[in-house]
Amino acid sequence: MINDLDFQTPELFGSVVFRPDFNSFKTINASQAWSLFFTGGREDKQLDSNPQIALFLTSVLVALGISGFARTFISQTFFAA
Repeated sequence: MINDLDFQTPELFGSVVFRPDFNSFKTINASQAWSLFFTGGREDKQLDSNPQIALFLTSVLVALGISGFARTFISQTFFAA
């Protein structure tokens, strides 16, 4: 079996954000951001096949923030001693 992979490059097992082709100050989309978050910075194209997943995760995060604020506001307003 012939293996022609180059395992000597430091970018192979390192984080994606430190690779020269990624770190050129380009803007990334939500799918790439969530993929980097879930893989610990190892892969940026994990969720690119379905951008609706990134929209759903962002919406869930915003909804959790709003509901946390609303819960605090309501409990401070109506249940204050």
